Amino acid sequence: MSKITLDATDRKILRFLVKNARMPYLEIARACGISGAAIHQRIKKLEETGVILGSRMIVNPRKLGFDICAFVNIRIKDLSISKSLADKMKSIPEVVECHIITGKYTAMVKLYCVNNDHLMSTLDKIMAIPGVSTETVISIRESFQREPNIDSLG
Repeated sequence: MSKITLDATDRKILRFLVKNARMPYLEIARACGISGAAIHQRIKKLEETGVILGSRMIVNPRKLGFDICAFVNIRIKDLSISKSLADKMKSIPEVVECHIITGKYTAMVKLYCVNNDHLMSTLDKIMAIPGVSTETVISIRESFQREPNIDSLG
């Protein structure tokens, strides 16, 4: 995947959108000193080049009753299933992220469950995959979450 070069205006637009994806384009245009049409064109270009992958609402899992956040490190014995591992994880609704990683594990997934019984049944689904072993870490509290620092791009 090729790296995209962003100018100062693109970075400024991204900073606004990362803070508030629902910010009106005209408000961004005024802050950037360019026309609304130019903002539309720039955002469309950022979407087409894959810099912007979409926008979404962020919900608080704990407010919805998901009291358990866990990270599961997954090791596979048979590398032939490594390509399908992400698809297998995607089929488990509790899994919200899947990362193929380096080190002694093959993947790490993040999941949310309502209680320990729900966590155990979710882990049973993961461990039912032939050749999989796991190590689970439960998050006590998420200290913060953020997008990459756009200002560090230059």
